[in-house]
Amino acid sequence: MGYVLRVRLASFFAGAAAASFGGLYVLYNDYKLFHESVSQQMKSLQESLDGRISALEKLKHPEEPQPVPSAE
Repeated sequence: MGYVLRVRLASFFAGAAAASFGGLYVLYNDYKLFHESVSQQMKSLQESLDGRISALEKLKHPEEPQPVPSAE
């Protein structure tokens, strides 16, 4: 192989590697942002649900037993 062809191949693979690393970096940051967003939404949903459950538990009153009439 000629010297120029080897230099071109080396440059091509170096560029491809650099582009791959750059793409992976962008995808990783995208993933982190998405994960943080979903975590925040789930935390908000959990807090809302906990509030609703607490409100329902406060409304619940113990039932008083009804006296059974005796047949006399």
